Amino acid sequence: MLRGKMALKTPFFKAFGPLLFGRSRTSMIESVQELESLEDLYSVFGYLFEVHLLEPREKGVNSRSRQLPASVTFWAFVAQALSPKSSCREIVRRMEAWWRWGNLRAARTVTPSAYCQARQRLSLHTLQIIAGQVAWAVDRQVLKNEHWLTGREVKIIDATGVSMPDTPANQAIWPQPEGQKPGCGFPVMKVAGLFSLASGALLEHVTGRQTTHDSTLFRELWPKLKKGDIILADRAFCSYGAMAALAHRGIDTVVRLHQMRKADFRFGRRLGDGDRLVVWTKPKNCPEVWSKDEFARLPQELPVRLIRTVIAADGFRTRTVRIATTLTNADQYPADAIRELYAQRWNIELHFAQIKTTLGLDVLRCQSPAMIEKELQIHLIAYNLMRALMQKAAHLHHVAPERISFKGSLDTLRHWAQAIHASSGQPRKQTELINRMLERLVADLVPHRPGRSEPRAKKRRPKTYQLLTEPRHEMKVIAHRNKYRAPRPKTSLS
Repeated sequence: MLRGKMALKTPFFKAFGPLLFGRSRTSMIESVQELESLEDLYSVFGYLFEVHLLEPREKGVNSRSRQLPASVTFWAFVAQALSPKSSCREIVRRMEAWWRWGNLRAARTVTPSAYCQARQRLSLHTLQIIAGQVAWAVDRQVLKNEHWLTGREVKIIDATGVSMPDTPANQAIWPQPEGQKPGCGFPVMKVAGLFSLASGALLEHVTGRQTTHDSTLFRELWPKLKKGDIILADRAFCSYGAMAALAHRGIDTVVRLHQMRKADFRFGRRLGDGDRLVVWTKPKNCPEVWSKDEFARLPQELPVRLIRTVIAADGFRTRTVRIATTLTNADQYPADAIRELYAQRWNIELHFAQIKTTLGLDVLRCQSPAMIEKELQIHLIAYNLMRALMQKAAHLHHVAPERISFKGSLDTLRHWAQAIHASSGQPRKQTELINRMLERLVADLVPHRPGRSEPRAKKRRPKTYQLLTEPRHEMKVIAHRNKYRAPRPKTSLS
């Protein structure tokens, strides 16, 4: 039976114990109480979330003494997210190997079915609390010099889609795209994420159907914003209502000008080269997503600053990008600084690629909506744990966090964790291994490649298999399907 120090000495993926939780609970509480600054990052790094959240409850679910308690199941689930494409059977075998290595429960085995049932017993509400605490812990350790200009926090917003197994329950909540035939597509969930520009951590997120507009999901995140924040987004979030409502709350926006709104730089007050201060008027008609009372409270006019930037790179067509922002003070916020800030909006595309491609969130694997939501939470927790590790290495070795490779950090953690786990009985040796691992994170930095082209295209050609155009039980497989070619359309001359 593992009680008391369950969260500090988890029998599975034990490297997270010393890495994230440091010393024992009592000594950690004493050190936190005596802490006067955030310099000792290693001492406070462990309290990314309250460990008692995973302890057995007095009654209800997870109150019984089980072979797979909530703490073991949670870290096993996280390790599965950190090892994309790993099956439940593989995770169970890893747990059994560690238990038998440590002579723990050697007489008993765990089946993949038992592990899946243990995952179902995890509370979604608890996972949401843990995700929020981890995100907050990473974001609060951002240094002052990592904030933008006057120390204001910049948050990036965007949305993406994730797929999942084609089950009736999933289809009922997150339907497949409307252009696909029934039985030929997969349910798609839209996820809107709010990231910190400084730390790269995913601070908040909301989900919805694929048909839900990005700006509609963004409105659900407004209560999570605080006065003084700066929102960085693409043209999908450029609207009078959103910019005016956020400005009223003391939140500024820097977005790309929407393609339907014309920008004539001959009008307005000139603030500099390609920099104009104009006044937008309130639309006459109330949008469908706004209530009449909310729309009536919007101001009749909104001062907006338009900044034009020209992107020129060798071998590429010159592009002109127009930026709209409510940062109207040109002395405090120079136009060149805003241009450089908007260029960092691409970071959120990299963050989503790290979550979806590197961690495998692009295609979820659980069969029920309840487990889909838990799987999503676990992946986001795993992402922020990696961000915390990268942040710690960057601060200790004075390296910019964005120069540390996410994939390289993930690979390093997976292999070094085993050695760190094996040295758990030797604190000095374990500390030395952790320090060496952090050194390896900053030794292989991402090259600085300005103007690098990264087209969203695949070089490797897919196999020429026919497409599933009918439900699986009605589909007729064509002979020699590996040489399948789509039939040519008939013409009037044929």
